[in-house]
Amino acid sequence: MSKKIILLTALAAILAATPLVKAIAEEGGHAAPAHQNWSFDGPFGTYDRAALQRGFEVYRQVCASCHSMNLVSYRNLTALGYTEGQIKTVAAEYMVTDGPNDEGEMFERPARPSDHLKAPFPNKKASMAANNGAYPPDLSLISKARHGGADYIYGILTGYAEPPAGTTIMSGQHWNKTMPGHIIAMPPPLADGQVSYEDGTPGTVDQYARDVAQFLTWASEPSMEVRKQTGTKAFIFILVFTLVMYAIKKKVWGNVH
Repeated sequence: MSKKIILLTALAAILAATPLVKAIAEEGGHAAPAHQNWSFDGPFGTYDRAALQRGFEVYRQVCASCHSMNLVSYRNLTALGYTEGQIKTVAAEYMVTDGPNDEGEMFERPARPSDHLKAPFPNKKASMAANNGAYPPDLSLISKARHGGADYIYGILTGYAEPPAGTTIMSGQHWNKTMPGHIIAMPPPLADGQVSYEDGTPGTVDQYARDVAQFLTWASEPSMEVRKQTGTKAFIFILVFTLVMYAIKKKVWGNVH
């Protein structure tokens, strides 16, 4: 095989691994989900703590019945604005398996802040058995794992509709405008009035979807704000350094012709 063919093959493999090309291939060329306005957009964007807390409520009251978040611990919720006492209270609502004890047996105890969010099923097989063979993915990194991130999550949750005339779907399947291929096993998870917000925010499907999309985005990248702040500081430093060095250059070499 010639070097040119090897180079072209390697280039094709690299391109096929890029998120954009993979998204086009997986979505069959469908357009990306419509972009929404998010508080974390742009180089100076930040997370809306109130929205994150509402999104967590939607997750634990609705999504957590099927989807796990195995990479998030209860103590991580301090980033959402919860106090240590509130986190202990939330964690204690769940029973987790621990052990073995002195008798060599596993036992149940209330969850602690150091525990990961309790998964709805003990393993993947159990989750598939409870969902007609479909596996509800872990949501810890779902915003990063799906092309479009928060836009994709919002689009899926608000994209349920009746299938077009003449379209036949199998039992247990649903039509979704955002889902690649439009067929999704998950039934519509949200309904107006399903979750009551303590801050008085209206409980609508659109609001639930928007809030949980922000929460899942934070879960996928909890250090986003620090990254942006660091990048801004680095840019300012480089800019000032460049101006200072330019001024020094003018002073040192200004009389040289």
